Amino acid sequence: MTSSIPETFDAFAFSKQPDFHEPSVRQAFRKAVPLKTLVVYCYDPRATGIPEAVARALGEVHPGEVITGERGNKIASTTTLFEVVVAGGRAVDALRSVTVAQHLFGITNVAVVHHTHCGATSFTADGIIDAYRDEQGADISSLYERESLCISDYIESLKHDTGLLRASPGTPKHVHIYGFVYNIDTGELSLVIDDPGVQQSE
Repeated sequence: MTSSIPETFDAFAFSKQPDFHEPSVRQAFRKAVPLKTLVVYCYDPRATGIPEAVARALGEVHPGEVITGERGNKIASTTTLFEVVVAGGRAVDALRSVTVAQHLFGITNVAVVHHTHCGATSFTADGIIDAYRDEQGADISSLYERESLCISDYIESLKHDTGLLRASPGTPKHVHIYGFVYNIDTGELSLVIDDPGVQQSE
């Protein structure tokens, strides 16, 4: 369903409001959505059970309920888990989302989940680089780090991705980072990496 285009979409931007005060907006976001965990997983349509599996494992609320205000506007949610859905569930594509989630909501956990029979295991780094050169006439050999292009070994890919998150200045040092493998056929979630981070002082 489409509707007419409003005069300006900026009317819906928090930062364009006359009373905008960023620290207050951040406080309001943290009240409206009690976010604790980000789960990074693959956009494979067979992998849609991953957020619920992680929520059960970590005691989170997902999908939760959307809360509406007196005027019927959607103003909040009870979920404590957000989804970051990217090819292969690779952390390289989620780094900015982790940083933004921390700034707006504060986070406690990041879970990276790779799943069995993933399409990212069906090609190699050399294979996709060569294919792009031959089929698209483009050189992507330096566009992405090779270790993040595909999955050849689940344990090693999770070690790499959780390490990438831990090394990022945009990931708070106190955040607990998990690496899981999800069995696409059984729904079983296996913990591979458990990195609790640096505990914050009281």
